[in-house]
Amino acid sequence: MAKPIELGLVLEGEDARDFHKYMENSSQHDTPAGRDLARRAVYLAERTRL
Repeated sequence: MAKPIELGLVLEGEDARDFHKYMENSSQHDTPAGRDLARRAVYLAERTRL
């Protein structure tokens, strides 16, 4: 039986530092537009086949 493929993202350098800083302060970035964008991303991800 085949193993499922695990998808992942690896950030390095400045991208990793920016992401870490964002996650530490993510509540400050929580806006209605950001929530709508996240909902749309989830919707598209659930309905799109890779």
